[in-house]
Amino acid sequence: MSQEDQKRAAAEAALEYIQPGMIVGVGSGSTANHFIEALAASGIDIKGAVASSEASAERLKGHGIQIHDLNTVAELPVYIDGADETNHKLQLIKGGGGSLTREKIVATVSSRFVCIVDESKLVDKLGAFPLPVEVIPMAQSYVSGLLAKLGGRPELRKGFTTDNGNVILDVKGLRMVDPVELEGALNHIPGVVCNGLFARRPADILLVGTQEGVIKLARSPR
Repeated sequence: MSQEDQKRAAAEAALEYIQPGMIVGVGSGSTANHFIEALAASGIDIKGAVASSEASAERLKGHGIQIHDLNTVAELPVYIDGADETNHKLQLIKGGGGSLTREKIVATVSSRFVCIVDESKLVDKLGAFPLPVEVIPMAQSYVSGLLAKLGGRPELRKGFTTDNGNVILDVKGLRMVDPVELEGALNHIPGVVCNGLFARRPADILLVGTQEGVIKLARSPR
């Protein structure tokens, strides 16, 4: 089974969590795109979706799925999205596609976060994938300096602007012994809008497409 087939299988497995009449949170990126296609083909009569990126919103609308503004939604029962890395605690690194801030907002307000990945994304320790950090443009140099003091090697994602009008620093080399603590520390840097660590709000369910099929991991209750 190819990597794309694994992504597709995980995306199709996420349909288990979709019920008629729901407003569904939908993420962004290649694996989320597979979910959008599966959702559109499923025939499940949902009320609509909240999208975490403009690209996903356009794809959903192309399938006739109504887009809702998060501010108008009283309840978001489930959010489906991929990840660039996940550990066995279901803590994630996200933001390779640049939509980390909106993804984190939608994930946080959702009752259940179902993450869909291929098996290459499941790792023992986070950090091989560079950590995206969304930054207000005027603070780019200042934030880069502080990230370097923390042991990171930040690189500006050239030619890229987020849906929020900001820039992204992709940071290599950060030690992620305690992802929850690091996530909070990075968010306290003035000029940082958001970072791609999803440790304070990890996934609840992880669906991993593998050569043998889809495996399910559930986060242990606190």
